[in-house]
Amino acid sequence: MFPIDRPSMAFKGFAIMAFLIVILAGIKAASPIVVPFVLSVFIAVICNPVIVYLMRFRVPKWLAVMMLMLVIVLAGLWLATLVGSSVNEFSKQLPHYRGQLVQQFAWVLEKLQALNVQISKDQVLAYFDPGMALSMTTNMLSGVGNVMANLFLIILTIVFMLFEAQQLPKKLHLALDDPDMRLKQIDRFLQSVNEYMVIKTLVSLATGAVVGIGLSLIGVDYALLWGVIAFLFNYIPNIGSIIAAIPAILLAFIQLGPGAAGGTALLYLGTNMVMGNVIEPRFMGRGLGLSTLVVFLSLIFWGWLLGSVGMLLSVPLTMIVKIALESSSSGNWLAILLADQVDDKHVAPKVEAPSKEQ
Repeated sequence: MFPIDRPSMAFKGFAIMAFLIVILAGIKAASPIVVPFVLSVFIAVICNPVIVYLMRFRVPKWLAVMMLMLVIVLAGLWLATLVGSSVNEFSKQLPHYRGQLVQQFAWVLEKLQALNVQISKDQVLAYFDPGMALSMTTNMLSGVGNVMANLFLIILTIVFMLFEAQQLPKKLHLALDDPDMRLKQIDRFLQSVNEYMVIKTLVSLATGAVVGIGLSLIGVDYALLWGVIAFLFNYIPNIGSIIAAIPAILLAFIQLGPGAAGGTALLYLGTNMVMGNVIEPRFMGRGLGLSTLVVFLSLIFWGWLLGSVGMLLSVPLTMIVKIALESSSSGNWLAILLADQVDDKHVAPKVEAPSKEQ
């Protein structure tokens, strides 16, 4: 008889896949609870350096936490008011924008008709509807707004996490069976997530400010709204800046013409080139350690699993998975596949066969 002490590799693979499917299905079903908790964790990570900075000036911790929570609540209320009023005003102006869109495309329709290409105004409105451009962003914002409906629960969770922030690393070390072996992984995980979220938030704030000021100078309507959207969508890697730019460029074309649309496109392109290729890499160092393909696929995966919040936090969530895989010998191969570049230390040394003389 053959020994059956160890299960086969196929059985292990199927067992791991079934285990992952059950976990993902549970997360998907419990997303109304999981999403606010995940959002609270990352807001607490962003806020913790501010608390530490205020405590250096002998500000009591409870007072620093309360002050920061007040700022977050006021910012959330301001954001909800801004988005709601802008969407309502845009809906009222939608017929006017559609009329301007037909006027902007009048010369194009004339050229096409001269070439015996018949396109009606209804077809133009169907392909370039201003309402569709705004719906692309409002759908994303509504997903975040649905999570912010649990604002009281999120604020309480953030408060308790900030009070426990200093003790969390010690608890994690003591909770492990062999804390000395995993000490570096825990410190690296906390430092990587903290640095990424703080730097990304500051870069996103600068991006939103530049876009908002630039659009106001160009004369595009709702410049403040587009600046806020640029700030939020900058968290989404690769395609976030593109999604944020489309409605603003289309509105500039409808309202002010092709020249303003070109200037708006250059504004977004220049801002994202400078922030994404100069400012952000300078402060983040070598980078996130994730390949571009993995970043894009993680955007799709976390967006499907956790909705809009998952898309905003897709990169830090994938970083957590990668660091966790690197800390285990059985999952290190998958961490290598997720990495951007492979160092020589990841390559197994070749074992030379003994020579015949020996």
